[in-house]
Amino acid sequence: MIARKMDKVWTAVFYIIATFVVVVLLFLLGEIIKKGWGFWDINFLFGKPSNMQAGGGIGPQLFNSFYILVLTLIISVPIGIGAGIFMAEYAKPGRFLGFLRLCIETLASLPSIVVGLFGLLVFVTMTGWGYTLIGGALAISILNLPSLTRISETALLNVPKTSKEGSLGLGATKWQTIIRISIPAAFPQLITGIILAAGRIFGEAAALIYTAGLTSPVLNSAAPINSPVNPFNIFRPAETLTVHIWKLNSEGIVPDAQLIAAKSAAVLIVMVLLFNLFARVFAKFLNRRFTGANK
Repeated sequence: MIARKMDKVWTAVFYIIATFVVVVLLFLLGEIIKKGWGFWDINFLFGKPSNMQAGGGIGPQLFNSFYILVLTLIISVPIGIGAGIFMAEYAKPGRFLGFLRLCIETLASLPSIVVGLFGLLVFVTMTGWGYTLIGGALAISILNLPSLTRISETALLNVPKTSKEGSLGLGATKWQTIIRISIPAAFPQLITGIILAAGRIFGEAAALIYTAGLTSPVLNSAAPINSPVNPFNIFRPAETLTVHIWKLNSEGIVPDAQLIAAKSAAVLIVMVLLFNLFARVFAKFLNRRFTGANK
């Protein structure tokens, strides 16, 4: 009887905690959207910012945020998943693996401002690039690699050994087993890691201030690819949406800076939610295709 009562008590406690988390999230979401009401206006989403009068848009900052997201994922996802595969499948338990995990945990504990200063020293000053998109992408990749590596390692270690042994017993090589058995089975957790990484990319500001810069040139898609005004030039400065919000709140250079910042925050949170939903649907589709599930 006592055990059953304790089970019911702790079940209720966990339900209360879960409900509290959901309520806090909905409250924050509601407050941000309420203060930034009207953020869906086309002129605001795709218009150019104005430093002299009210009514600026966030078109360049929105493009820069998505572009740096793509660049960062291209850099960090292969390296992070590859490191997780090495630690889960190839590295032998011992001092080297323990030292490697210690390095990853230390890297994960670094504040973003420290990584930003490192990026300023290496990707901005030593390389001579100046403030660039690629510098910002490399700096955020450093921040994302520890979490991606640990999530990938854990996901691959959770794959049942019987599945791996069955594949090897049928004559498949270790690499074929990893590609065709381990990764498809771990795919939902891998997608979760990528979503967390993408969320950090969208929300990061400190590291980008020192690497991607606080300004963005007037973009012209007709310019040559190596031109500083070409939107796809990775060696141009780029102010992202989070940096733009920080800049508006800290400098207040336009009459309606607070309203633009509130609308930008609403766009940012809706963008993160839509990205998460799309990633979940895409992960389910790929998981069904890999596993051959009908439902």
